[in-house]
Amino acid sequence: MLPDTADEFNGVMLLYIIFGRKMIAAALSAAVLITAAAVASGSIMSESVAASASVSWGLSFPEDGGTPSGSADAASLKNLGAVYTGDTGKKRIYLTFDSGYENGYTAHILDVLKKHNAHGTFFLVGNYIKTSPELVKRMANEGHTVGNHTMTHPDMSALSGEKFCSELQQLESLYKETTGQEMKKFYRPPQGKYSEENLQSAKELGYTTVLWSLAYADWNNDSQPTKDDAFKKLIPRIHSGAIVLLHSTSKTNSEILDELLTRWEELGYSFGDISELTVSDSENSA
Repeated sequence: MLPDTADEFNGVMLLYIIFGRKMIAAALSAAVLITAAAVASGSIMSESVAASASVSWGLSFPEDGGTPSGSADAASLKNLGAVYTGDTGKKRIYLTFDSGYENGYTAHILDVLKKHNAHGTFFLVGNYIKTSPELVKRMANEGHTVGNHTMTHPDMSALSGEKFCSELQQLESLYKETTGQEMKKFYRPPQGKYSEENLQSAKELGYTTVLWSLAYADWNNDSQPTKDDAFKKLIPRIHSGAIVLLHSTSKTNSEILDELLTRWEELGYSFGDISELTVSDSENSA
C-alpha cells in the first residue's frame, strides 16, 4: 500500500534510510563472514587435496653413473616407509621385475639369476599367481622375493582406506594359499602411481614401498626395444644402490639379461637382496 500524503511518504523514507542502512551493514557483515569461511574451507580443502594428491613416479638423470632425482626426495619417502634407491655409497644393484602376467620368459630369467647367484624381487598381481602357481613356487624356493603389486593392478592413488588395504591383503592371502608361505612386506604401486596417504597406509600394514631408480621402455610387447637401445639406457645409467625395474614380460629383457648382468659385474657391481632395503619404524624415529 502506497503512502497517501507527503508527510507519510517522508516518514516511510526516513524509516527506510534508518533500517535500510542497518540491513545493508548486516548484509555486508554476513558477506564478510561467508567469504572468510569460504576461504578457510578452501584452504583446508586445498591442504587435504594436496596431502592425498596423485603422484606418478618419474626420474631425472643429471649425469651418467649418478643417482637420479625422483618425483620425491629420498628423505621424504623414507618417512613414509618408501625407498627408490639403496645405499648410494655401495656398488650394489637390486633387481626387481614387475609381472602382470606370464609371457613365457620367466623360467629363463630365473635360470639367469641362478647363474649369477643373484636374488631378484618379483612384484606380482593376482592374475599371475592364479595362472602361474608353479613359477611362483619356484621363485620362492630359489630364494627370490615375491612382492605385492596388488590384487587387480588398479590406480592405487585413487583408492584409500579399506579399498586400498584390500588390494594388498587379498594378494597376501592368495600367495599364502599358493605357496604356504607368508608374503614378504614389499609393495610396488602399479604404474608408479601413489599418494602420500597410500604410502602411509602401506607403512601401517608393515610394508616398505619400493619404487625404482633405473628403468626403460620395455613394457610394450608390440614395440620391444632392440638390444642396443636397451644397453644405451641400462649401462651408462647404472649407479650405486640402484633399484632396477625390468618387466618379466619383455622378450628383450629375457634375451639380454645374462649379458647385462655380466657387464654390470665387470663394472664392479654386486647384486643385493631387497631385504636390505626394509624401512623400519626405528629408522624413521632416529
